[in-house]
Parts: sequence; structure tokens; C-alpha cells
Amino acid sequence: MKHIRSILTLACLATLAASASAQGLGITDIMRAGPRIVPPAPPVGAPAPNVQRSAEYIVALVNSEPVTNTEVQLRVARVLRENPEAQRMPRSDLTRVVLERMINERAMLQLAKESGIKIDELAVDQAEQTVARQNQIPLTELRRRVAAEGLSQEQFRRELRDQLTLTRLRNAEVESKVKISDVEVDQFIRDQRAGGNASVAPNINLAQLLVIVPENASDADVAKLQQRAQALAQRARTGEDFGKLVQENSDAPDRATGGVMGMRGADRYPTLFVESTQSTPVGGIVGPVRSDAGFHVLKVLAKSQPGVGDAVVTQTQVRHILLRNDPKRTTAQSVAQLNDFKDRIQRGTADFASLARDNSEDGSAKSGGDLGWSRPGQFVPEFEEAMNRLSPGQISDPVVSRFGVHLIQVTDRRETKLTQVEQREAARAVLRERKIEQNTDTWAQEVRARAYVEYREPPQS
Repeated sequence: MKHIRSILTLACLATLAASASAQGLGITDIMRAGPRIVPPAPPVGAPAPNVQRSAEYIVALVNSEPVTNTEVQLRVARVLRENPEAQRMPRSDLTRVVLERMINERAMLQLAKESGIKIDELAVDQAEQTVARQNQIPLTELRRRVAAEGLSQEQFRRELRDQLTLTRLRNAEVESKVKISDVEVDQFIRDQRAGGNASVAPNINLAQLLVIVPENASDADVAKLQQRAQALAQRARTGEDFGKLVQENSDAPDRATGGVMGMRGADRYPTLFVESTQSTPVGGIVGPVRSDAGFHVLKVLAKSQPGVGDAVVTQTQVRHILLRNDPKRTTAQSVAQLNDFKDRIQRGTADFASLARDNSEDGSAKSGGDLGWSRPGQFVPEFEEAMNRLSPGQISDPVVSRFGVHLIQVTDRRETKLTQVEQREAARAVLRERKIEQNTDTWAQEVRARAYVEYREPPQS
């Protein structure tokens, strides 16, 4: 599907990339790929591939749940369309990798079901909106392209739900159990000072102005749109307020917030954006650069390197009201309650801090929901992404996270150097991500080992 990478396909592509020594994909945490598992050799005694059979049949059972040939072939076809690197693999090897990936997913989804993990419709809605934002297209355009690819909206949303389920399962089974000692932090900082930190992806904050190029645009139309993007880039270079330019001219869904994409690791930005801005100083304008979506004009808002003592980072002062997941209250009811709070605050009939003290189910309630000054990567991705889209003074719509539903308000932002304490916390965060990745692979292999897998007929196209 052109431009659109569904969550489930991304997970599959991450495995293929590892298996084929291809370059990894840069994806956000909510789009994080699942664990990499080396697929075993085909089962001994499997029927010969030249046996006559119908197109639809069971290729494997995972704890009695079937995986069909049609499911495997649909996934293979999508991988081939969306990842040119996969086309270098022999079809039989690719099919085997895809099948193993699907078996692993089934085993983990079954574990999630047994653990009582459920994803509601509002969380899927937000994931769908996230995919649209990351592809720089409106939600309506995302749905049109999904349909054009032959994937129904129901199927697409089911895949989103599955990956959200796996993310929540991983948080419960792996992330919540990862601890980083002070000794590990000390060693990391010593290593960084002794040998540099080139292995750690820098944090960057970019803002973008997007001029969309329709899929069927003529060469003349493309040229006109490019000229428009060039003119806007020139206006930005001469000193016009970039945020205002974005709000008045950008075709991207994030134009209301000045196109600010938020401080995060470079590996969580599109490769095109990172490569285009690599040598650009803070405050610099880049572009227009062309992607499948259109022409992008980029502004570098901030850069920092984790673990560097004089790193300058963007900090956000934020407060929130949290209504936790509760069997006695549905997510929809929490959203409705927080929407009512937002309306009352904006009408001036209620105060954010007072509502937080009286209603928030978080430890910050006693301080009016104030979470203090936060650095990039401090909060879960669902929360941080919503926070980064807000300007100071703005209040979010209700945001669903793994903890419940939040109402978020950004009160201020600043550029500041990391203190020694913050350096240690940044180092701890880097080490934690590394350990999570290592432990996830081990955990996933254990889940697979506990599952009963029976191979049937080998998949065929």
C-alpha cells in the first residue's frame, strides 16, 4: 500500500530486515516492531510442495488455532509490496519467515488473551490517527489508501488492535520488570566520556510544512507544487515565523500546532528527515525535500545527544488529569468525563489544578496534576506524542494510554542544559531501552517454546 505501513506489517518487516541483513526501519514506539526470532528450519516430514491441493488450507496450528495458507500469502504479498529488500530473498525463504512471524504473533496474542489484556475502540481510533500523522496525510486519505490496497477498514483496525495488545503485553511481561542499577549507569557514563557516544541516536526536534502532491498529479502540477514549497521555504529563510507559515500553508494534519513533531530519537523520525537535517544547525531551514507524500520544508528546533554533559534539550512543563482503567468505568465514560472537564476549563467555570486535585487518580493529583519539567523520553509514547503537539496553554483532547485516559495541558517550554541528575536519567533511559530489547527477544522465545505448534501442509502461492 503506497505510503501506508500498517503496524502488523512493520513488525513483520523488522524480522525480515534482521534475517536478510537489510537496513532496519525507523518507527515510533507505538509502531515498535515485535521481537526478532530466528525461524526454525521447515518441519521434517512435511508434505512435498508439488502435491495437488486447494488454495485454502491449514499450514500450522498454534495451540489449536489455525494459520491458513491464504493468511500467509496475503502477508507475503504485502511484505513484497512494501519492502523492496524482501524481494531479494527467495520466495520460499520469505514465506517461511512470514509463517514463523505469524506463529510467534499468535502465541503472544493468545497469552495476552489469557492475561486479560483488552484494547478498546478508542485506543484503536488513536492508533489509526497516529498512522495517518506519521504518513503526513489526513485520516480520510489513510482509509482511502487502505481500501485501495484491498484491506478493509475492519482488517486494518484488527491489525492495529493486535499490535497494541502486543505492546501492552510486552509492557506487563518485560518492560515493567526491567531495572537499571546505579553501577550500570556509572559504567555507561564512563564509557561515553572515554569513547564518545556515536552509538546512541541523537535526539532531534523538527517542525515541518508539507505541500501534498496527489498520487495522480501531472508533471505540470508537481512543478507548480514544488515552486509553492520553494517559495514558502524562502520565506522561512528570510525570517518569517515558521509556526505561522505552517498554520497558514501546510497540508499536514499537525499544522494547528505549527508542525512541531516533538523531541525524540533520530531513529524515530523518517530517514529522509534525519538525512536532510543531519548537518543543519538548530534554527536552520531545510528543503523542500520530496517524499511520496509531497514536498516537506523542515526547521530544526533542537538537537541533543544522550549522555553528553553540555547537551541542550527541550523541556516541557506539563500537568494532567488521569482516570485509570477501572472495571467499573468504561473508557468511553472516562473520555466523556474528561471532555466535560476540558469544556468547563475553557469556559472559565473550572480550574485545571482544582479538577486534578479532586479527580485525578495519579500521585500528581495533590499538586494539581503538575508533573514538573519533563525531558524527551520521560513519558510513555502515547502521552508524550500528544504532549509534544500542544503549545503552551493548550489542553489536549482525552488521550488513551496503557494507564488510563489523560487530559493534558502544557504550561511552558524551555531550552536547557542537562543537569548531572538529568544526565544520569538520560543514561538510565538508554540502558533501559537496550535491556528491554534484549529481554524481549528472550521472553518471546520462551513464549514460543511454551506454545504447541503443529505444522501441516507447507504454504504455497
